Amino acid sequence: MAKYIFVTGGVTSSLGKGIIAASLAKLLQSRGLKVTIQKFDPYINVDPGTLNPYEHGECYVTDDGAETDLDLGHYERFLNIPTSQANNVTTGRIYQTVINKEREGEYLGKTVQVVPHITDEIKRRMLLLGESGQYDIVITELGGTVGDIESLPFVEAVRQLQWEMPEEDCMVVHLTLIPYLRAAKELKTKPTQHSVRLLSQEGVHPNVIVCRTEHPLTDELKRKIALFCNVKPDAVIEAMDAGTIYEVPLKMLEEGLDVIVLKKLQINGYAAPELSRWKAFLDKLNAPKSKISIGLIGKYVELQDAYKSILEAFVHAGAVNQCKVQIVNVHSEFIDASNVAGKLKDLDGLLVAPGFGSRGVEGKIEAVRFARENGLPFFGICLGMQMAVIEYARNVLGWQTAHSTEMDPSTAYPVIALMEEQKKVKKKGGTMRLGAYPCHIEHGSLAHKIYYKDQISERHRHRWEFNNNYLESFLQSGFVPSGKNPVNGLVEIIELKNHPFFIGVQYHPELKSTVENPHPIFVSFVQAAKYYADHKAASRPVRMEKESARG
Repeated sequence: MAKYIFVTGGVTSSLGKGIIAASLAKLLQSRGLKVTIQKFDPYINVDPGTLNPYEHGECYVTDDGAETDLDLGHYERFLNIPTSQANNVTTGRIYQTVINKEREGEYLGKTVQVVPHITDEIKRRMLLLGESGQYDIVITELGGTVGDIESLPFVEAVRQLQWEMPEEDCMVVHLTLIPYLRAAKELKTKPTQHSVRLLSQEGVHPNVIVCRTEHPLTDELKRKIALFCNVKPDAVIEAMDAGTIYEVPLKMLEEGLDVIVLKKLQINGYAAPELSRWKAFLDKLNAPKSKISIGLIGKYVELQDAYKSILEAFVHAGAVNQCKVQIVNVHSEFIDASNVAGKLKDLDGLLVAPGFGSRGVEGKIEAVRFARENGLPFFGICLGMQMAVIEYARNVLGWQTAHSTEMDPSTAYPVIALMEEQKKVKKKGGTMRLGAYPCHIEHGSLAHKIYYKDQISERHRHRWEFNNNYLESFLQSGFVPSGKNPVNGLVEIIELKNHPFFIGVQYHPELKSTVENPHPIFVSFVQAAKYYADHKAASRPVRMEKESARG
């Protein structure tokens, strides 16, 4: 039987429940245990697929086509195992299931209520992964903050499980905040006390309290928290701000979080933690030998979480190359032909990010043109790849009005068009081309040199595609469709022959990059940007000498 750990949060949002859950899971996994993590979100949307990135950050997509919370990305990056539809559940999905059952008459005429019907469905979902027999431990992160109206049914479900299950099979880890008041020059425990009291009033009693803090907790402060929050002093865990999220597992190891959990769950005979690869990654990450600047061209650049997986993929690729990747955010809405050179001239590489809608599209096209014409390493993802196609059609093939039918339905050259199976779709939620699909790669191409494979599988989230009616014209001018779906011929990868590094992909490679398996395209892109930066630096003194000679 699997054992269950519930991670709750108090005082404020964005404390890092997902990182704490993933770090604990990593430590338990490193001791030989089979662990998975799931996220329960309190919002009424069925999934985050229709949410604006400004609202909820990026929408993470799993192999089986689930549009999920971005925390699942942390789970995969830390554990190096895929998640699925079952790993993310929302209030919307819970209520939808219960209402469908009521419509089908499954409740035998009873009045359908939050307790027991909604909470029963929540509990069923919470236990689902554990009942599969694949895992020793299931960690469940509860979204939101204790005290939120939306979170109450989830907290009540945890209370019932604590009551129903043996004590050694279920525990609660509560993440809270210990703020530092500069005027008083001291840490304050009162917000944590109130948070735990609020949780206890709902009948849920935390076994471990993890305290986010900017300053170290003294033993006296830990004893105070333990006394007022009814836990043992060694169950008060300090979670100091870290330089990178990837240091958090080692900090939790130092605090003994995994040992406390193993004792509470009465798990014996576990191995010592094996974290050599993790530590080797951190050693490279913290000791880079070079530095490059990559321009991230997007329209949600004000919010870090909008491109979270891309940013983390660069961290992984940078560590492999022992290179510090500095991301320069460039808002595509404010790029045009008059300023593109000034904005991008100091970069060592250019990534045009995914997205939807017409806002900022012309700026992305201008950025692609600059990279193509100046030999700047280029990488386009999803919409970024489509912008590269449009730029090429306009400026190389001479089709000045070429566009995507997403932005211009009446364009004379629809080089990007709506997928055939999408034309009859009316509902927005969960109806895109989602999840993992195969791709065949051409021998001798840049893509084949990157992957060293003939066949790959990558995750998708799109409605529009390269229009194969124009493929022959592109082929004749040096444009290479180096990767295609073997079933329907969809162009998955494009590249240019006479360019140092120019590649665009219809899929989302950032979603499969992990600490232990950095994505090969990101690794190769960083290598290309390093080469470009080194060549650029080496050529500067030569230019100066020539200028001096002229003088």
